[in-house]
Amino acid sequence: MGCNPCWSAVVSNTFDKVFSDLKNIHSIEDNIISTDILPAAGEYHVLNLDELSPVAISTLSNSKLADELAGLKPKGLSIVGKTETENIGVEKIIKNVLAVPSIKYLILCGKDSEGHYSGNTLMKIFENGVDNNNKVIDSKGRKPVLINTLKEEIESFRKNVIVINMIGCENTNNILDKIEELRKKGFQIHENINIKSAENKAHNTNTKTVTALEKNPDNVKLDKEGYFVIMPEYKRKTIIVEHYSNNNELLHIIQGENARNIYWTIIEHNWISELSHAAYLGKELTLAELSIISGNKYVQDKA
Repeated sequence: MGCNPCWSAVVSNTFDKVFSDLKNIHSIEDNIISTDILPAAGEYHVLNLDELSPVAISTLSNSKLADELAGLKPKGLSIVGKTETENIGVEKIIKNVLAVPSIKYLILCGKDSEGHYSGNTLMKIFENGVDNNNKVIDSKGRKPVLINTLKEEIESFRKNVIVINMIGCENTNNILDKIEELRKKGFQIHENINIKSAENKAHNTNTKTVTALEKNPDNVKLDKEGYFVIMPEYKRKTIIVEHYSNNNELLHIIQGENARNIYWTIIEHNWISELSHAAYLGKELTLAELSIISGNKYVQDKA
């Protein structure tokens, strides 16, 4: 089902279905700043960006702890969120902390993510830095390589931020005490060494943001491997898929309990060869699965 804690969509969707009555239980976003103000999108809460809030917190694999701390809105806390991966997750921390010059302290708390070891990786950045390939030296993570981060950013992060190692601590009161202790020590406006130009350089040469437009292709290319007819069986909670050649010859029958298992079976057998057809099939299989869950009738190709 994926590595811990990288649960698959199947797990997440099942949880949402079973515990749908809990989805509105938290209102922690009330009076919290939009995360759009920071350069790297992620699952975190922005409470304050002024010079009186010098503390950022990563709760590592414990997202519930991040929600609890955000809901308490302690003085001195600027940003709080989880960090599960040793590469992209760590890069987001570096970019967002550097974007807030008043942040001086980074508290690492919560349980470290198994296999990824994002907390260990962050500690090793401060202790050892990175090699010529931007790999964090001596990190326990599987692939602690910061591909999207410039060396100038990493060095500025190491120079201007103090890491507080509370890895493993999930006691809210202890963390709140540490925030207050750091808040009383005062704040800083850390040096922002050409980070704007560094970011522009990276973004202009490598990354472009494209806005998705509504598009209906004028010409649809038929898949040489044929087409599929999708039929949910509501009583058995099973999806039946018939695979036909373009001459309407029935080639295969696939059945499964969810969209993911079926489309991976089709892909692994090379029964699909066009990317647009694969995207279409994934969408239709998901709709069929949702129809079984909701009880609503599924109609293939329904707008």
